[in-house]
Amino acid sequence: MKVLSVFNNKGGVGKTTLTYHIGYALAELGNKVLMIDADPQCNLTIYSIIEYDIHDIWEVEDGFIDEGFESQKKAITPSKFQKINNEPRSLHYLVMPTQEGTGDLESLPPPYKLSQSLDIIPGRLTLHLFEEKIAGRWTDLYRGEPLALRTITKIRELSERYSEIHGYDYVIIDTSPSLGALNKSVISTVDGFFIPALPDLFSQYGIKNIGKALTSWKAEFDIIYQLISTEKRKYFPEKYVTFLGYTIYNAKKYSNSNNEWNLAEGQDKYQFMEQMINNPEVKRVLIICNKEYADKVTDLALDYLKSQKDQPDPELLKRLNWSKEDMQKFLERWSEAKEGAKSDPLKKKELDAALKSLGLRPSKSRDRKVQDRDDDLKGFRDEGSRVRPPESVREQFEQFRKAAGSLE
Repeated sequence: MKVLSVFNNKGGVGKTTLTYHIGYALAELGNKVLMIDADPQCNLTIYSIIEYDIHDIWEVEDGFIDEGFESQKKAITPSKFQKINNEPRSLHYLVMPTQEGTGDLESLPPPYKLSQSLDIIPGRLTLHLFEEKIAGRWTDLYRGEPLALRTITKIRELSERYSEIHGYDYVIIDTSPSLGALNKSVISTVDGFFIPALPDLFSQYGIKNIGKALTSWKAEFDIIYQLISTEKRKYFPEKYVTFLGYTIYNAKKYSNSNNEWNLAEGQDKYQFMEQMINNPEVKRVLIICNKEYADKVTDLALDYLKSQKDQPDPELLKRLNWSKEDMQKFLERWSEAKEGAKSDPLKKKELDAALKSLGLRPSKSRDRKVQDRDDDLKGFRDEGSRVRPPESVREQFEQFRKAAGSLE
């Protein structure tokens, strides 16, 4: 059995998505797999389990988390506790006895079954409380304190116990984008981990941060291994974690380009604006790539600018850092581009590239209120990633971008 983790100090790189699909892929290849959601954000749990089941799991546990595990256990009958413990429980429930320092569960609850060969231990939003205990007991590791040893290695120990019971080939632990105490204990006690990354500056720096942290963490554990007894050393894996490498992935159509890494087409979204104009006629603009919808959105924006052409709102000009002439030039440039694209394939290709760079799409219908369905721009959200627009429209488009930072 191998315990693996997927980790990056940078969020939004597809870490949880990759964990989810690796689990399913390994299971489909004939392995028995357990996924553990050790991210307090619980995204892996949300992806894997329907909300009604998550609610049922968490609701039963509330007393054990909020009031204390031992006190809640004593407040109910042994048969009721046995019933609760015989159903899937969250990771926080499993570590609560260790968090309180009262012992360990004599029998482990079953994992939540996703398929014949894939299971999950759900996460819980309160897991940060366990992380606080890890941080508080860390210095006790140097003295070999049993409770500190149990706390820091608890998730590894759970992985091994569940594997012994259910015969898992792989345990995959999802983590948060943090270099805090919880991830320090997880990454330092798994067999190997790899880093998902986007082809951007922030992922590059995230990988650098992890490299620095690992160097520091390994130095700490080397000292701890020297100070504790041989018997206590058995709490930890034989070797410190192995870095398995990193993946670079951008979930966009293949470009057939000849770049060094043969990557997918770089369409990291470019920030258009959060609210272009503080006016009820133009609503919140959100950014994810969808060229057809971007075409519609820009039509609405241009229509509004046309209505302001002769007597522009001074507040509008101030927010966009435009003169009246700037606005007129911008309006003419985009109007010409849209008109030219109707008959010239080359101009259409150029316009499509510009529209894609805006990164616009409608929000999901479940996020929209019924009364707002007639509003084509309601409910958009800013994804925050950016790509440079084409040279031919960059100067004009830059004026739109500058407005975004100052608008609420």
